[in-house]
Amino acid sequence: MKTVAEINERIKNGRAVVATAEEIIEIAEEQGYRKAAEMVDVVTTGTFGPMCSSGVFINFGHSDPPIKMQRVTLNDVPAYAGLAAVDAYIGATELSTTRGMEYGGGHVIEELVAGRDVRLHAEAHGTDCYPRKEIDTTINKYNVNQIYMYNPRNAYQNYPAATNSTKRTIHTYMGTLLPEFGNITYSTSGELSPLLNDPYYRTIGLGTSIFLGGARGYVTWQGTQHNPGQKRAENGVPVSLSGTLAVSGDLREMSTRYIKAAIYDKYGISLFVGIGIPIPIIDEEMLAFTAVRNSGIITSIADKSGNVRLDETFTYEQLQSGSVEFRGKKVKTAPLSSIGRAREIAGVLKEWIEGGRFLLTEAVEPLPMENKINKLEIRGIV
Repeated sequence: MKTVAEINERIKNGRAVVATAEEIIEIAEEQGYRKAAEMVDVVTTGTFGPMCSSGVFINFGHSDPPIKMQRVTLNDVPAYAGLAAVDAYIGATELSTTRGMEYGGGHVIEELVAGRDVRLHAEAHGTDCYPRKEIDTTINKYNVNQIYMYNPRNAYQNYPAATNSTKRTIHTYMGTLLPEFGNITYSTSGELSPLLNDPYYRTIGLGTSIFLGGARGYVTWQGTQHNPGQKRAENGVPVSLSGTLAVSGDLREMSTRYIKAAIYDKYGISLFVGIGIPIPIIDEEMLAFTAVRNSGIITSIADKSGNVRLDETFTYEQLQSGSVEFRGKKVKTAPLSSIGRAREIAGVLKEWIEGGRFLLTEAVEPLPMENKINKLEIRGIV
């Protein structure tokens, strides 16, 4: 048994042994779980993929005379201003009022991360204490008061692969899906993915320090649609939608290498977010969890047309091979997330820890292991 405090002392003294989620597989194979758990202090994970439920809070600062902003756009993308006078939240998937699906909240966020100027337009009805009714100016991450990322749902534990049963091409948040099961897309980094290395959330919880967009961030709550009560394989990994994380971090410290806007053809805008989470190896069981292989991670597949309920499953080893046998034919597979960038994130986080620049934090509260996901029903209004 090791404690997080003991591991942090080793980090401070430059004696911590850190391995990425890929490296630990080979170490465990050579040394066995018990000895590997004694040797290794931290395993770093990484993922870089589309995370639509992301956005940024901004406090713009007060003008003279002041304004109580009611309708706010940033580069013609609406932001939500139903907060205090000069606070707003811009979501990644919001579309431009002038450019439609060519530009959206994800692009504004990427430009803010890059330090570029963004056009702010705000309107108000005017009050005695906030008499100004309109303002046009530019803002950037250096001249606003606060600007921080708050993402309500990131790092899905095991998102299903996607396909299309219909006779026409469909355009979805899982990419373009060809007719009659013509292709399969997926969006999880497999054995590198954070929550697949801690399937029961033994070390990841509220207050956990993470890599977020190139900066230090934190897990702030369970993510929306968090639903860990799913069927699990013998290794503890759920085979379908399960846990999610709400995360936050200072946008000023982030990098456009790990925060990227994306346009989905005929669907809309998303934001690629880079997340890495360090897993403290507190005992042999945690070591075993982090040594999970792509061949041992099973995921379900969903028909995104909604017409057919599919029972088939695949391992990430199969999906990452580029093609699978599905319903009597060879079907191409393609990732939406970047395995290369996920690997890079795990490597950067490893360097931070080895260099004493990143200490671990113990969760102040665990993520729940039971949740019920409700479906929206139409009640009383036509």
